[in-house]
Amino acid sequence: MVNHRHILSVLVIVGFLSTIAQSVRFDLQSGHTKCIAEDIKSNSMTVGKYSIVNPNEGHPMPESHKITVRVTSAYGNNYHYADHVESSQFAFQAVEAGDYMACFWAADHKPQTTVTIDFDWKSGVAAKDWTNVAKKGSVEVLELELKKLHETVTSIHDEMFYLREREQEMQELNRSTNSRMAWLGFFSLAVCLSVAGLQLWHLKTFFEKKKLI
Repeated sequence: MVNHRHILSVLVIVGFLSTIAQSVRFDLQSGHTKCIAEDIKSNSMTVGKYSIVNPNEGHPMPESHKITVRVTSAYGNNYHYADHVESSQFAFQAVEAGDYMACFWAADHKPQTTVTIDFDWKSGVAAKDWTNVAKKGSVEVLELELKKLHETVTSIHDEMFYLREREQEMQELNRSTNSRMAWLGFFSLAVCLSVAGLQLWHLKTFFEKKKLI
């Protein structure tokens, strides 16, 4: 008989691994910018939320603790913008594949201050709210974990094809670079031989004029 508890434990572990996402806490000085990049496939869902950590817990947030946030694609298209906020969130489906950039900027302040930011960014399977899926579908725990596993396998499958495409692009770039370097080498050799020939011709002409040869 199949041990459902064992299967469930394995699926829970797989589901946990599939929800690993980019969650960071970092310091940002006033007047400075910090950017974080995330490689996202096209048609993938991505969600993010960020908030400033209150340096004086239990008291109002200092007025100086405000940030401006912009999320852009590798092609410079804007997907999120928030100005002078303490916290916010974004969610969108990536149209373009590549590195998406989330840039945080703190307004200049005298004296200089440092704000601490919590930033959570999820993409693909990790971006799905499985709790809501379970509530809406009224599914059992095991069925939910199986659904997670199916989504994870599909995501891995898509990721493999995506990486294969990126590898082919890199191979094409390498071939193109090697070809250009080869032509540059031949050109450099031709220039060197031409210069050497002109030097020999000039020396021969000089010695003939001086009647040394």
